[in-house]
Amino acid sequence: MSEEVTYADLKFHDSSKTENIQEFDQLGIKAPPAPSRAWRQRVVALTLLCLLLLTGLGVLGSMFYITLKTEVGKLNELQNFKEDLQRNISIQLMHNMNNSEKIRNLSITLQEIATKLCHELYRNNQEHKCKPCPKQWIWHEDSCYVLLEGYKAWQKSEKICSSHNASLLKIKNKSVLEFIKSRSLRNHWLGLSPRKDYTPYKLLDETIISSDWFRSNTNDLSNGKYCGYIHDLYVYYDECTSLKNAVCEKLANPVKIESTLMKEVPDGGM
Repeated sequence: MSEEVTYADLKFHDSSKTENIQEFDQLGIKAPPAPSRAWRQRVVALTLLCLLLLTGLGVLGSMFYITLKTEVGKLNELQNFKEDLQRNISIQLMHNMNNSEKIRNLSITLQEIATKLCHELYRNNQEHKCKPCPKQWIWHEDSCYVLLEGYKAWQKSEKICSSHNASLLKIKNKSVLEFIKSRSLRNHWLGLSPRKDYTPYKLLDETIISSDWFRSNTNDLSNGKYCGYIHDLYVYYDECTSLKNAVCEKLANPVKIESTLMKEVPDGGM
């Protein structure tokens, strides 16, 4: 009896499935097929691939972060090193500048001492090796002077002075005035500007504040112009073509420090 019931049940289920299939067919809807084993395998493989990609991205992200952190640390170290280097260079430059200033001041002081010492040596021996003027020239303060003996016109005398990188004497301060007065010069052309008209003589002291020491055009002195010359304590004017002696002056060279320690023995011994 149990076998009959089972058969009836099975038949009932089969008839239900048949009715359902007929209903689907009547509505135009097909029943979805059952998923296959191959399709499930593809889904599993795709899921695993996505997990692997996510894991790889995570690893790459971690590596990038670690590398970036390391490089940023190195960059900060380089920046700190650069700042320290710049700071040290600035300190060294300041130190060098201070040393250069000290050396410069020391050089100036040594030069002044050497010049004073050379002056003292020059008083005892006017041809001492430290003298910053050529031989036969007279040294006074920062200038050299030479007396041109041999009567020549004013313009010719000026050219001779120029050939020695010098010029005719100009008396522009009291120190030079007293120095020239001590030489007792007579009939020596001066570096006064030539004049068109005759000018009366004047005391030598009065020429210091004169503007006549500024040269005018001296290219043509053949038209009866008058030039100044010194005679004792006076300045006179005569035609520039007259023949007289002259005094040249030029700037003295700096005194060489080492030359103050060397004594030149003149011919014939001391």
